[in-house]
Amino acid sequence: MKRIYSVLVENRAGVLCKVAGLFWRRCFNIDSLAVGETDDREVSHMIIVSSGDKKTLEQIEKQLNKKLDVIKVKTFDEHEAVSRELMLIKVKYNRDNRRDIMENCSIMGAQIIDMSKSLMTIQICDTPERVEMFLETFRTISIVELTRTGTIAVPKCTGTV
Repeated sequence: MKRIYSVLVENRAGVLCKVAGLFWRRCFNIDSLAVGETDDREVSHMIIVSSGDKKTLEQIEKQLNKKLDVIKVKTFDEHEAVSRELMLIKVKYNRDNRRDIMENCSIMGAQIIDMSKSLMTIQICDTPERVEMFLETFRTISIVELTRTGTIAVPKCTGTV
Protein backbone atom coordinates (compact mmCIF):
# COMPACT_ATOMS: atom_id res chain seq x y z
CA MET A 1 0.00 0.00 0.00
CA LYS A 2 1.37 3.43 -0.99
CA ARG A 3 0.63 6.75 0.65
CA ILE A 4 1.46 10.30 -0.42
CA TYR A 5 2.45 12.80 2.27
CA SER A 6 2.16 16.49 1.42
CA VAL A 7 4.29 18.20 4.05
CA LEU A 8 4.74 21.94 4.50
CA VAL A 9 7.96 22.68 6.39
CA GLU A 10 9.97 25.71 7.41
CA ASN A 11 12.50 26.51 4.69
CA ARG A 12 15.66 26.24 6.78
CA ALA A 13 18.92 24.36 6.53
CA GLY A 14 18.75 20.89 8.02
CA VAL A 15 14.98 20.33 7.80
CA LEU A 16 15.28 17.79 4.98
CA CYS A 17 17.93 15.92 6.98
CA LYS A 18 15.63 15.79 10.03
CA VAL A 19 12.72 14.43 8.00
CA ALA A 20 14.92 11.88 6.22
CA GLY A 21 16.39 10.94 9.61
CA LEU A 22 12.91 10.17 10.92
CA PHE A 23 12.43 7.64 8.10
CA TRP A 24 15.92 6.19 8.63
CA ARG A 25 15.58 5.77 12.42
CA ARG A 26 12.21 4.04 12.14
CA CYS A 27 13.24 1.95 9.09
CA PHE A 28 10.48 3.46 6.96
CA ASN A 29 10.99 3.39 3.21
CA ILE A 30 10.86 6.49 1.00
CA ASP A 31 9.74 5.53 -2.51
CA SER A 32 9.96 9.10 -3.78
CA LEU A 33 10.86 12.52 -2.38
CA ALA A 34 10.50 15.93 -4.03
CA VAL A 35 11.09 19.27 -2.30
CA GLY A 36 10.63 22.84 -3.48
CA GLU A 37 9.81 26.31 -2.25
CA THR A 38 6.20 27.44 -2.13
CA ASP A 39 4.93 30.92 -3.02
CA ASP A 40 6.25 31.88 0.43
CA ARG A 41 10.08 31.67 0.48
CA GLU A 42 9.95 30.81 4.19
CA VAL A 43 8.03 27.57 3.48
CA SER A 44 9.00 24.50 1.46
CA HIS A 45 6.68 21.77 0.22
CA MET A 46 7.78 18.15 0.47
CA ILE A 47 5.99 15.39 -1.38
CA ILE A 48 6.97 12.06 0.14
CA VAL A 49 5.71 8.77 -1.26
CA SER A 50 6.10 5.81 1.06
CA SER A 51 4.81 2.26 1.18
CA GLY A 52 3.99 -0.15 3.94
CA ASP A 53 1.11 -1.63 5.86
CA LYS A 54 -1.69 0.53 7.29
CA LYS A 55 -0.09 0.74 10.74
CA THR A 56 3.28 1.84 9.33
CA LEU A 57 1.71 4.52 7.15
CA GLU A 58 -0.28 5.91 10.10
CA GLN A 59 2.90 5.93 12.21
CA ILE A 60 4.73 7.94 9.54
CA GLU A 61 2.01 10.61 9.62
CA LYS A 62 2.10 10.80 13.43
CA GLN A 63 5.89 11.09 13.47
CA LEU A 64 5.90 13.80 10.79
CA ASN A 65 3.37 15.83 12.79
CA LYS A 66 5.67 15.72 15.85
CA LYS A 67 8.56 17.44 14.05
CA LEU A 68 9.02 21.08 15.11
CA ASP A 69 9.90 22.28 11.60
CA VAL A 70 6.75 20.71 10.13
CA ILE A 71 3.94 23.22 9.61
CA LYS A 72 1.25 20.94 8.14
CA VAL A 73 0.89 17.34 6.97
CA LYS A 74 -1.78 16.14 4.54
CA THR A 75 -1.98 12.54 3.39
CA PHE A 76 -3.79 10.90 0.53
CA ASP A 77 -3.74 7.70 -1.47
CA GLU A 78 -2.52 7.48 -5.07
CA HIS A 79 -6.06 7.21 -6.45
CA GLU A 80 -7.03 10.44 -4.63
CA ALA A 81 -4.26 12.47 -6.27
CA VAL A 82 -3.14 14.02 -9.51
CA SER A 83 0.49 12.85 -9.76
CA ARG A 84 3.27 13.70 -12.18
CA GLU A 85 6.90 12.79 -12.62
CA LEU A 86 9.55 14.27 -14.90
CA MET A 87 12.18 12.07 -16.53
CA LEU A 88 15.11 13.07 -18.71
CA ILE A 89 16.69 10.21 -20.63
CA LYS A 90 19.74 10.34 -22.89
CA VAL A 91 19.91 7.51 -25.43
CA LYS A 92 22.34 6.45 -28.10
CA TYR A 93 20.65 6.07 -31.47
CA ASN A 94 21.49 5.01 -35.00
CA ARG A 95 19.84 5.03 -38.40
CA ASP A 96 17.99 1.80 -37.66
CA ASN A 97 16.26 2.84 -34.43
CA ARG A 98 15.92 6.63 -34.85
CA ARG A 99 12.44 6.46 -36.37
CA ASP A 100 11.21 4.02 -33.67
CA ILE A 101 12.45 6.34 -30.92
CA MET A 102 10.73 9.33 -32.49
CA GLU A 103 7.47 7.38 -32.91
CA ASN A 104 7.56 6.25 -29.26
CA CYS A 105 8.08 9.87 -28.21
CA SER A 106 5.15 10.98 -30.33
CA ILE A 107 2.83 8.26 -29.01
CA MET A 108 3.72 8.91 -25.35
CA GLY A 109 3.81 12.71 -25.55
CA ALA A 110 7.54 12.98 -24.89
CA GLN A 111 9.76 15.64 -26.43
CA ILE A 112 13.25 15.39 -27.89
CA ILE A 113 14.97 18.36 -26.26
CA ASP A 114 18.58 17.89 -27.37
CA MET A 115 20.28 15.94 -30.14
CA SER A 116 23.70 15.23 -31.62
CA LYS A 117 24.83 12.84 -34.36
CA SER A 118 24.46 9.81 -32.10
CA LEU A 119 22.77 10.98 -28.87
CA MET A 120 19.26 12.16 -28.09
CA THR A 121 17.93 13.65 -24.84
CA ILE A 122 14.23 13.07 -24.30
CA GLN A 123 11.88 14.62 -21.75
CA ILE A 124 8.62 13.14 -20.52
CA CYS A 125 6.31 14.52 -17.86
CA ASP A 126 3.44 12.21 -17.03
CA THR A 127 2.02 9.94 -14.34
CA PRO A 128 4.61 7.73 -12.65
CA GLU A 129 3.04 4.67 -14.31
CA ARG A 130 3.28 6.15 -17.82
CA VAL A 131 6.86 7.33 -17.20
CA GLU A 132 7.73 3.75 -16.22
CA MET A 133 5.93 2.42 -19.32
CA PHE A 134 7.88 4.86 -21.51
CA LEU A 135 11.15 3.79 -19.90
CA GLU A 136 10.36 0.14 -20.66
CA THR A 137 10.30 0.97 -24.38
CA PHE A 138 13.98 1.99 -24.11
CA ARG A 139 15.28 -1.13 -22.33
CA THR A 140 16.57 -2.55 -25.63
CA ILE A 141 18.21 0.76 -26.64
CA SER A 142 21.48 1.97 -25.19
CA ILE A 143 20.54 4.30 -22.31
CA VAL A 144 23.47 6.62 -21.62
CA GLU A 145 22.01 8.59 -18.73
CA LEU A 146 18.70 8.85 -16.91
CA THR A 147 17.32 11.10 -14.20
CA ARG A 148 13.87 11.32 -12.61
CA THR A 149 12.31 13.87 -10.29
CA GLY A 150 10.21 11.54 -8.21
CA THR A 151 6.50 12.00 -7.80
CA ILE A 152 4.86 15.35 -7.18
CA ALA A 153 1.16 15.34 -6.38
CA VAL A 154 -1.86 17.31 -5.23
CA PRO A 155 -5.21 15.96 -4.09
CA LYS A 156 -7.87 15.78 -6.81
CA CYS A 157 -10.36 18.63 -6.96
CA THR A 158 -13.56 17.98 -5.07
CA GLY A 159 -15.47 21.12 -6.06
CA THR A 160 -14.87 23.14 -2.89
CA VAL A 161 -11.80 24.64 -1.27
